[in-house]
Amino acid sequence: MTGFRPERPETVFTYGAPGLKFGVGARHELAFDLGQLGARRVLVVTDPGVAATGAPGEVADTLRAAGIETVVFDRARVEPTDGSMIEAIEFARSEGPFDAIVAIGGGSSIDTAKAVNLLVTNDGDLMDYVNAPVGRAQAPTQPLLPLVAVPTTTGTGSESTTICVLDVVAQHVKTGISHPRLRPTLAVVDPELTLTQPAGVTAAAGLDILCHALESYTARPFGSYEHKTADERVPYCGSNPIADMWSEQALVLMSGAFNTAVHDGADLEARTQVAMAATFAGLGFGNAGVHIPHANAYPIAGQVRDFTPKDYDADHAMVPHGMAVALTAPAAFGFTFSAAPERHVRAAQLLSQGSHGAWGELADDPADQLPRVLTAIMREVGIPSGLAEVGYGTGDIDALVEGTMKQQRLLATAPREVTEDDVAGILDESIELW
Repeated sequence: MTGFRPERPETVFTYGAPGLKFGVGARHELAFDLGQLGARRVLVVTDPGVAATGAPGEVADTLRAAGIETVVFDRARVEPTDGSMIEAIEFARSEGPFDAIVAIGGGSSIDTAKAVNLLVTNDGDLMDYVNAPVGRAQAPTQPLLPLVAVPTTTGTGSESTTICVLDVVAQHVKTGISHPRLRPTLAVVDPELTLTQPAGVTAAAGLDILCHALESYTARPFGSYEHKTADERVPYCGSNPIADMWSEQALVLMSGAFNTAVHDGADLEARTQVAMAATFAGLGFGNAGVHIPHANAYPIAGQVRDFTPKDYDADHAMVPHGMAVALTAPAAFGFTFSAAPERHVRAAQLLSQGSHGAWGELADDPADQLPRVLTAIMREVGIPSGLAEVGYGTGDIDALVEGTMKQQRLLATAPREVTEDDVAGILDESIELW
């Protein structure tokens, strides 16, 4: 591992996960699940696009029929901002109290629900809890309500993690809130809900799955950190044997099912495998952490000017999170290769073993194998061909570097020390990928 020589190496890693109910039809048991949690009055958080599918309304009707009073907030913003989260928080405060929260949707809805849960149970305002240096990084002092996360997209892993992500508009930066208490109590993963996910969303979200697995698998090992005391431990503890297991299995599942799920969205078997891959990757990176591609993604998404992605129901310019992550991933993994060559080669092999066409053709140079496989996947599922296609040029690199360097919580997990010049090189290489 490059550059890390702790005086007293860490010997402990941590692992946390929500309860999990997985399978076709799992959503139909939500009334029972909430009853087990003692819920009698719940808030359902979703977004307009997901609400239009009818799934949140179906769930709300089922809960009401079971005697659970249900209030629906259906205005979560795709790619949430501080303003959209504050709107949801104020709604929940005015309509409460609640004794549980249900999030139905993609990462945007689940992350909004996490912020709501935090701010209806703890004093202060949103920026008190946002990660430093953007916010004040305070920790919650009070327990949160039970949160049941029901993902309708396959990618973010938010149903498994301790993190919620948002754009802080005034600072033109994407950042987050991270604390173990934000982790959902229960994840209900029903692959049938993803059948309505359009191809463009499936592609971007699927690249997020791949990067979650790849970044956690190549993250700085937990033993390369200085030893921490119990009160210093954070959810992202570095790669470790348990997280590695989940990440490897996520890559295997994606190699066999991702392309089919994008191009034949009605294939429930492929949708189920991708949903399981998303769950596995979430269980991995939610403990090991992510690094450079995700750190780059925050300013790429936060500084977008006029790009409109295919198949997203949004009335504003945006680069979807998974797309923003993937656009610099090939160059980033080329940069990190020297820190752990065997892991990068192994990851490329896992992605290629069940795939077809260009995915299965590994480059002769081991350092090129993972970047080449990722680029082939991106082309096949229709991801933009580089930062230029989403509106960025070389003149934007300085501003993007500044945004990336604010993500020190993520860069600390990188397997190599990362300088501003390193980030600039990765971004420059990512302007045009093919």
